Amino acid sequence: MKELKVTALHKTFGDKTLFDRISFMIHEKDRIGLIGVNGTGKTSLLNILAGLDSGDGDVSAIEQPNDYRIGYLAQTQTFSPETTVLDAVFAGNNPLMQTVRAYEAALLALNEAPTDETLLARYTKAEEAMNKEDAWNADSEAKAILQKLGIATLEKKIGELSGGQVKRVGLAQVLIDAPDLLLLDEPTNHLDYDAIEWLENYLKHYTGALLMVTHDRYFLDRVTTRIFELSFGKLYEYTGNYEAYIEQKAERDRVEAEQENKRQQLYKQELAWMRAGAKARTTKQQARINRFEDLKENLNQVEANEQLEMTIATTRLGKKVLELKDASYTIDGKTILQHFDLLIQARERLGITGKNGAGKSTLLNILAGRIPLDAGVLEVGETVKLAYYTQQNEALDPDKRMISYLQEAASEVKQADGTQISVAELLERFLFPRFMHGTLIKKLSGGEKRRLYLLKLLIQQPNVLLLDEPTNDLDIATLTVLEDYLRDFAGTVITVSHDRYFLDKVAEKLLIFEGNGVIERYFGSITDFLAQEQATEKNLKPVKTKTDAAKTQPKKKKLSYNEQKEWAVIEDEIAALEEKIEQLKEDMNHQGDDFTKLQELQQAVTDTEAALEEKMDRWEYLSERADQ
Repeated sequence: MKELKVTALHKTFGDKTLFDRISFMIHEKDRIGLIGVNGTGKTSLLNILAGLDSGDGDVSAIEQPNDYRIGYLAQTQTFSPETTVLDAVFAGNNPLMQTVRAYEAALLALNEAPTDETLLARYTKAEEAMNKEDAWNADSEAKAILQKLGIATLEKKIGELSGGQVKRVGLAQVLIDAPDLLLLDEPTNHLDYDAIEWLENYLKHYTGALLMVTHDRYFLDRVTTRIFELSFGKLYEYTGNYEAYIEQKAERDRVEAEQENKRQQLYKQELAWMRAGAKARTTKQQARINRFEDLKENLNQVEANEQLEMTIATTRLGKKVLELKDASYTIDGKTILQHFDLLIQARERLGITGKNGAGKSTLLNILAGRIPLDAGVLEVGETVKLAYYTQQNEALDPDKRMISYLQEAASEVKQADGTQISVAELLERFLFPRFMHGTLIKKLSGGEKRRLYLLKLLIQQPNVLLLDEPTNDLDIATLTVLEDYLRDFAGTVITVSHDRYFLDKVAEKLLIFEGNGVIERYFGSITDFLAQEQATEKNLKPVKTKTDAAKTQPKKKKLSYNEQKEWAVIEDEIAALEEKIEQLKEDMNHQGDDFTKLQELQQAVTDTEAALEEKMDRWEYLSERADQ
């Protein structure tokens, strides 16, 4: 069994201790979620495990087998702009994938010049290597990954892609490489709901180990089996998914607070004894004095992440907020809005979601007055005071200190109860301790900069908030309190997001962008909408059976040797899966009130149905090849 072991890893960053001699093991098939407030070192730990950074000291704290391979999806991809998608997605060090890469490159080249004898010889050699190494299944799986992640053109250069497309190329690369350990930093960013659901299932069945950082709590809950929490230089381990972590953490916090309270009470008693004039005349008394000194040193050893307190007041908002009338907008020949009407009223909670590149952020820019309409009217209420949290921070002067940056907006801020609070106090409530207030912005982590940027927007006391993908860079602790703040926010909230958990807590109405100017309106939660969509697709989708497949038995020609072997047995495999599903459903009918067993059987049905669908898709592919 391949395992990675970390022993007494220590790392400092300036005055901050990121890792105080932390130790842990990563076992084969572990599914680990890494949690912690921004700035606690989550990305730093991934960089160290990936070999891009190291801990303090000369001795390596990481032990792993010589043939142990690690794949890393960083938040920012570093592909050369001139690299093709093909070269990027097959850039891993998996020998089998190198063979697939050579074959796909030869195939692309031959398609461009079918009569070129040199290219034909190159293709023939690559095909022979595929047969020799039995790489056809690996090729099919790689193509399935690319298709599920929406990557269709292998010949394009990275420089021609959007940031979201480049992130998906990076994700495809590490999945296709199939390393022993997957390190994923925010893997769901830039994925639509279908891709996220597919990735959940893929990672649940991944044969290697997984350590990931993600803000998507539904994703975290459905994939992980262990949670690592970084807090004040320590690493705490929890068994189970995100829900189990919440329960166990609450219990740990309760026990630690109880123990700390007992220490405080004992200290008070001992302090009274010491002040009564105890003299070290006897060994017994001296021992008690020594215990008192030890107790004094160990007080307040429980460090807790304080909760963000967002009690900033908002300015009065009239009934009319924003309205689009007969709005149309097109960019680069792509329709974003077409005769679109939208009325947004006070205290509205509107979620904007849907396909990538369909124009969600563009709509926010239009509502913010940053982009003019091609046609139609945008009306803004007289009392509107708008704050726009964009996907990129405003330009932050790296040599400016945190407190100076905030004081540009206000020196004091009015709270909801009418009292005033200083910027320094507000920084502390936002988890920036007083010793950090003079810190230069360039020394902050990316997440800390995002939190500081959000704070500057809020202290301006807006009554309309536009939030563009706020979950992408904020930690879970910040998101949890932001959600609670938005729930009680007296103004209007309009947010673009793909985070199902966030949308479920924040949005009461949805705009779903389908592309080409098609925008669906839905009153309800994103979970209800997706469930409705799945039910509709299931009712409309024709059922494929072995009988249907057998009606038009294709001639077996132009299949590779391995595909011929696969074609010979695939119908029997389909039949076996269908029979398994029927048997599982029959077993469910005889379980009575054993809900645990019912749940297990239902999951087995779901997994088998997914396997059947994949097998049917494979049958279609092989049948088309055989017909050629």
